[in-house]
Amino acid sequence: MTERPAPQRTPPARPGTPTDPEAVTDPGVSASPGTATDPGTATDPGAVADPGVATAATDPDVDLHLPAQRAELRTRPVPLLGAIAAGGALGACARYAAALAWPTPPGAFGWTTMAVNAVGCAAIGVLMALLAAGRLAHPLARPFLGTGILGGFTTFSTYAVGVEGLLDDGRPRAALAALALTPTVALAAVWAATAAIRRLLAPGRRRR
Repeated sequence: MTERPAPQRTPPARPGTPTDPEAVTDPGVSASPGTATDPGTATDPGAVADPGVATAATDPDVDLHLPAQRAELRTRPVPLLGAIAAGGALGACARYAAALAWPTPPGAFGWTTMAVNAVGCAAIGVLMALLAAGRLAHPLARPFLGTGILGGFTTFSTYAVGVEGLLDDGRPRAALAALALTPTVALAAVWAATAAIRRLLAPGRRRR
């Protein structure tokens, strides 16, 4: 009686190694971080490969799905965040100074808050028109002036608290007026400022 040789068993390879053919083809095998099946590596075009890079965008212009814009956070993180922080501090101090100069009594309409938002939105319109025309070429101009100074100067939270205060004081009509008037004035301000700057920078007007 012939004895059959025992089948040889190949020891399983570690998942994620280059010699393991199932590390890529078998979806049930979990590969170790850093392999081709790891969605956080550089093989995934929409992911950030470096775990030390912040995934939260600090500049509203940065789209983490675009590698060219995502690289901004890697190349200039300290100047970018420093410009935003310094501008935000200046803008917040300016808004606080306006609140001290023209205080709003409790239960009164927030005229100061509305004026601050209108002026800030008009300044945003001027800034965006200048940036679109290429008049502010410095890479930190928009983070410092827009996200920083004007972002700290304008306020939505104080506006919402003012509307809530009017409701608590039993003035629903004034609350509804503030709720509708503030964004209307702010949008009108940014539109008018943008249109005025574009008109001033028009090529035909500069030749006159």
